[in-house]
Formats: sequence, structure tokens, C-alpha cells
Amino acid sequence: MAVRIHWRCATVGLLALWLAGCANAPGITPTNLDLLAERFVHLALELGQYDDDYVDAYHGPEQWQRDATENARSLEEIHAAARSAAKTLRAARQPNARSERRRLYLARQYEAMVFRTRMLAGERFTFDEQSQGLYDAVAPRYDESYFQEILDELDLLLPGRGDLTARYADFRRSYVIAPERLDTVFRAAIKECARRTRAHLQLPEGEAFSIEYVSDKSWSGYNWYQGSAKSLIQVNTDLPIYIDRAVDLACHEGYPGHHVYNMLIEKYLLKDLGWIEFSVLPLFSPTGLIAEGTANYGITMAFPGEERIAFERDVLFDLAGLDGAGAALYYEVSALVARLSYAGNEAARRYVDGDIDATAAREWLNRYALLSPERARQRLDFIDQYGAYVINYNLGRDLVGAFVEQAGANRDDQWARFESLLSTPTLPSQLVLDP
Repeated sequence: MAVRIHWRCATVGLLALWLAGCANAPGITPTNLDLLAERFVHLALELGQYDDDYVDAYHGPEQWQRDATENARSLEEIHAAARSAAKTLRAARQPNARSERRRLYLARQYEAMVFRTRMLAGERFTFDEQSQGLYDAVAPRYDESYFQEILDELDLLLPGRGDLTARYADFRRSYVIAPERLDTVFRAAIKECARRTRAHLQLPEGEAFSIEYVSDKSWSGYNWYQGSAKSLIQVNTDLPIYIDRAVDLACHEGYPGHHVYNMLIEKYLLKDLGWIEFSVLPLFSPTGLIAEGTANYGITMAFPGEERIAFERDVLFDLAGLDGAGAALYYEVSALVARLSYAGNEAARRYVDGDIDATAAREWLNRYALLSPERARQRLDFIDQYGAYVINYNLGRDLVGAFVEQAGANRDDQWARFESLLSTPTLPSQLVLDP
């Protein structure tokens, strides 16, 4: 049986009963959990001294960050402390559902930390071992025939003859946002994503973000959460940005994606409940899959059905100075290409496992994911830096989608279920079970 979240109240929202029950939780001994939670934060900050990517965000006491910088334990000591804490948590069942949920989540976060220390110490793991060890999930496998069927459909749709990747690149060239129009288009997309999100979720007062355009990155966009409901959103301009990426990035990095996720985690879990472990967001942990999965599925939440196409065609095309006459074919092609997303996982799996080298991985991405040579190089740079993290985007989206859609077709119920993932401690393995 899967986790079913029953804590909805019409006046306060999905978390009302869950949060209110904190004051009435019987038999909980906060000392043990709170001490282990505080230890987790210290260890995460210290591990960040050995792994620049490990701490994705931190908004706890500044002194703790200074302590970690000046007095970090050795990698071996961090490993031993995390392993001991994980073992303790696995054995310490709690007397009520709320604290039990917290215990399980914290135990799994510690276990991912142990796994990451092993990787940093030089142990080698397969792609699927990394996925399970860090993100509590393993992506499905697909062979070449699966992707080839999709490519064959695309071959019939795309104009011209010859190399499919080249034809796809030529086809998309007419839909690139000119650099001088990018900020205008992106801000319009964020404004609409925010409007649609606020219609369903109550966001903290004073929340805000700033935007920067950067280069020389392995990713296309990044949300750097600053704490206190503030984010810095960076957009990578190394490669051309297509019209549909405006909504992708605006939803994913902003509303109802990372900006909203980080705000609600901070509000409900850190500030309202005082669960200090949520002052730090480790990138290489089960949090990563939930964060990326909700950010990607958040696009569908904000723009259900044909609403996204209508907004882009009627608003963004004009702002970008693009001709919308061919929009129908563009979106038909884009829908098929989206089904190739797991080709990136397969390239990463084979590359990480040593079955193919970098050249072959780029060729696979070029052939089966239709990535240009430049984008294939960027994707491989990402894989070199983040490894199995790539599963969090497509597998995360699919798991979150399946979880949300269990509510049926009622949009209010779907938003309530989506909100639960943005504001309660949920493990990826809890998403795959039937309610």
C-alpha cells in the first residue's frame, strides 16, 4: 500500500491537519530526532567542503556554515557518523505517523549521504547503483528499437530528406528566441506561470526572485534558493534557446517548480515545524528526485492540455518575433521528441557503466536523442559532473505525474496532491506504490 496523504483542510489547505497535529503528537520524544536532524545539517555542510555540488541550498545558522568551513571532519569521519545515524534511525520507530514519516525520510537522507561519501572516497558504482543509492529509484531500461520507432514517426513529419538530426536542427532554427528578446520572453513566461500557480497555492508574502543570464555551464537553467522566499534564477545562454524552453524554464525553475518547492519546504517544515534538517538541501539525495520531478511535472500542472500551446502561440511567439504559422507542426514534432527523453538515461547508463566511451555516448545522444554535437557535449559534461542525477528529470516527472493523477481528473484534487509533494517529506519509493 502506498502513502496516502489525508491531511487536507478546506480553510487552511492540504497540510492543515498534518501541521496542526504536531502540537498533539502523542509520545514523540523530539530530542532524539532533533539531535539527529541537527547532526545531519552539520555533516551535510562538512561534506560540502569535499564536494562543491553537494549542498544545493542552505538557509540555517550562519555560524554552522563557518564551523563546517573551518572545522570539517575528514571524509572517513563523516562517513562513519552518517552511517551510525542512519542505523540508529532505522531502528527507532516512532509512535505517530508524522514523526515516523520524518524518521524514515531522515534515515534515507543519511543513507544517501553515506553512499555519496563512498563515491567521493573513490568507490565505483554502476549507474543503477548510483540511482538507487542516492535517489531511492531506478530508471527503466529501453533498447534502441524503442527509440527507433519514435524516430521513424519523426522521419515522416520532418521536412526534407537525409540525416534526421540535421533535419530536426534545421526545422527548429526558425523557433530560436533572439538574444535581445530573451529577457522579455522569459519574464512574460514567469509572470504567467506565477499567476497560474498562485490560483491554486498560497505562497509566502514577499516571495521574489531575480534573473541572471550566464554562460559556460553544463546545465540550461538553475535555481539558487537564497532562503526567506527568495531565489536567484540563472539561465544559460551558451546555446540557442527555443521558444518552448521559456515556459519550461519559467515553470521548472520558478512556478510551481524549484522556487515554490524551496519556499514551501522552508515555510511548512523548517519554520512551522522547526525541522532543522530542511535548512539544507543536499543535491545528491532523494530530495533531488522529488525536486526535479515536481519541477518538470509542474509544467503540466500550470498548463494542462492545450493551454500551454495556446499561451506560447498567442503571447510568446509575438514577443519573440516569431511566425506562429507553423506552430501546430512544431508542437507535434516536440511531443514526439519529448518521448526520446529516456535516450539520455541510456547514454548515461552505458557511459557510467563503462560500456561505451565519451565519443560513443555523444554519438548515441546525437542519434537517439536528436541532440546536436554541441548539445551532446554539454549533456555529457552534465553526466560527468552529476552522474545518475539525470534520472530525476524524466523518471521524477513520470513518478510525480502518476502520483498526482491518482486523484482523478479533478484539478483541485490534483493540485492538492501536487502540493503535498512540495511541502511534506516524501521519498521517491513512496510514489510508486498504489494508494
